[in-house]
Amino acid sequence: MESDVRKIVAAKLHGITVTESNLNYHGSITLDPEHCELAGILPMEFVDIWNRHSGARISTYVIYGERGSRCCVLNGAAARTCQPGDAVIVCSASYVEAARIADMRPTVLTFDTDNRVTGRMTYVAGRDGQGRWTFAIHDEAGDALPIPLRVVAEAEMR
Repeated sequence: MESDVRKIVAAKLHGITVTESNLNYHGSITLDPEHCELAGILPMEFVDIWNRHSGARISTYVIYGERGSRCCVLNGAAARTCQPGDAVIVCSASYVEAARIADMRPTVLTFDTDNRVTGRMTYVAGRDGQGRWTFAIHDEAGDALPIPLRVVAEAEMR
């Protein structure tokens, strides 16, 4: 029997600010280990980085910087895609059998412009009574947060 493996969000640093870019270093993204530990991102783990200012999207691996530094440094070729002051999203992923997705609880951290953590959310997927997938975002207290949706007004549908 074939397994149904999917690439799923495992952890996310949302809106972290680039503190430095270092074209002459040999690659990677340097992150504060405290941020990584809170989210569940490991050293040498591959991550995708999405620049909220330019739209650039890259993939590289994580190295831990100085604990408590709140750093986010793009190194090597990645330095060409993100400049100090840019807000980025750093996302790690896991390959998971579809049946196990409901067991995952990815952590999403949000940041202010000084890279202080301003919020911690958890993504929650599950199945309803009819077997359909459900999705929710929970805050630190476990309360469901609104999911941004655009509701089409009836007048727009005509």
